[in-house]
Amino acid sequence: MYYVYIIQSKVDGRLYKGFTSDLENRLKEHSEGKTKSTKGYRPWKLIYYEVFADKTDALREELFLKSGKGKSTLKEKLKNYMERYPRG
Repeated sequence: MYYVYIIQSKVDGRLYKGFTSDLENRLKEHSEGKTKSTKGYRPWKLIYYEVFADKTDALREELFLKSGKGKSTLKEKLKNYMERYPRG
């Protein structure tokens, strides 16, 4: 299985979108500061994920969520959550 996930910084509310085949381990890496791009914004909280059987589909979805249209779609999907928890 492959996962596309979104974590939110509890420091400033920023979102990080990623892809992995081992969600539990990947989240641990973010929490322990082993990921350069997220290290300075710890702690992180998992707020959304999707599961895919196919790696290509998961990568395609990750790229979409990072695109302009994908960011807009994601904003709509997470609207209620972000209103309640703007900073994680």
